[in-house]
Amino acid sequence: MKTRYGYPVYPLTNAQKFHFFYQNFCPKKEVLNIGTSLTIEADLDWEVLKQSIYKAYERCESMRLRFAKDKDGTWYQYVVAKEERDIEFVDFTGQTMEEAEAEMGRWTRVPFVRADAPMNRIVMIKMPDGYNGVYLLIDHMTADAQSLICFLKDVIELYCNTMYEGVPYPKDMASYIEQLQRDLEYEAGSKAKERDEKFFQDLIDNSPEPIYNGLRGPQKLMEERERSGNPNVRAAINVSDSVDSALDIFHLEEEPTMRLMDFCETYHVSLACLLMMGLRTYFQKMNGNDDVSINTAIARRATLKEKKSGGTRIHSFPLRTIISPDKTFLEGIYEIRDLQNEYFRHANYNPVSYFAYRGKKYPHPEGQTYEPMSLTYQPMTLKEKGLDKLGDIRYKTRWYPNGATTQAMYLTVMHRPEDNGLDFNFEHQVKAVSREDLEYLYYYLCRIMFKGTENPDLPIGDIIKLI
Repeated sequence: MKTRYGYPVYPLTNAQKFHFFYQNFCPKKEVLNIGTSLTIEADLDWEVLKQSIYKAYERCESMRLRFAKDKDGTWYQYVVAKEERDIEFVDFTGQTMEEAEAEMGRWTRVPFVRADAPMNRIVMIKMPDGYNGVYLLIDHMTADAQSLICFLKDVIELYCNTMYEGVPYPKDMASYIEQLQRDLEYEAGSKAKERDEKFFQDLIDNSPEPIYNGLRGPQKLMEERERSGNPNVRAAINVSDSVDSALDIFHLEEEPTMRLMDFCETYHVSLACLLMMGLRTYFQKMNGNDDVSINTAIARRATLKEKKSGGTRIHSFPLRTIISPDKTFLEGIYEIRDLQNEYFRHANYNPVSYFAYRGKKYPHPEGQTYEPMSLTYQPMTLKEKGLDKLGDIRYKTRWYPNGATTQAMYLTVMHRPEDNGLDFNFEHQVKAVSREDLEYLYYYLCRIMFKGTENPDLPIGDIIKLI
């Protein structure tokens, strides 16, 4: 086996190659940066916290990932034995909260040096509001939101195990390398891969060409038809000529969030299904099409080992639904649930292969798409399994935009730690989607979801008229 500095080397996975692909074409290399902070309302022992961070590094292989490329320019990865760099400490107490958060925003916009270098940065932070904790910057090639949360949870559980009685030592993390080897075996040509490929190819072959639905209506599709002189064009360009992005966050309070969660529990559906139903109904309303495609991100963490192995495991596919207005809201949600369950069973398939196959069946110029946006629902919170034992100690998390995106709009829905209400995080290209566009979408998305959950047997066409 090939080695680098004595460590075995491995090829990149399909999930990593996907990130690598779009970073190569993005002028802002910080596009893969994920910046977040976790702070708790308590004085911290900074030396114990530092040792907890080192221990968490030791327990998590993917946080010790390095990349390098061979003579042919092909990138590969390896895991070093330990992290020995110093853990930084920054005291923000002489500044305002706005100044502190602006500084962490600047940290988030600094790209990593890729070759043979750490792909994350941790800073211990003392905040002006009395909260203290850590800022974490990480490269998307080495982590997704779930593995990032898992690592931060490990840090704080290790710290609390040392400092507080009754907080158990956290269970071991799973091996990133073992999971990587399983992924590479799958990609090398397994029976499972053949089954997954057949599922997605049949899905494409047995459906008519999708159609683009615009955020504020069919204008972009009409412009594309006029520009090309082809009145039958069904794809459109929805990105701008600039990757500069902003992050706009809308907050849904705890009580209405609980109403949505109660509905999901009653009817045995996930909140991801409800969100997708709300979004696709919005686009149906705005464009007059029953046929709606939205990219959906799948975390691929079904097993405990997958959940705790770190790394990046996100695969993203278009979730396409054709739901007539005479179907009820609940029937639409069940249709989405059944389709999502099929996707979960086959989600190890390479999304790039999916889009390549669809592109051959329905050729259109590069840059055109059928999907106006992507959706991720992040159900995992730090309160799960352990951190609820800390009693009344309050904590906060915050995400910082990296300032660049190759997509027109990406919605990530997450639970707030303070009250378990929902935050709708819209990352969007500033020139492609405006704040006003997002306010309009968010307003109608909420109206659709609440009208539908209050009247699940109401036809979708009636809901569209009533809102």
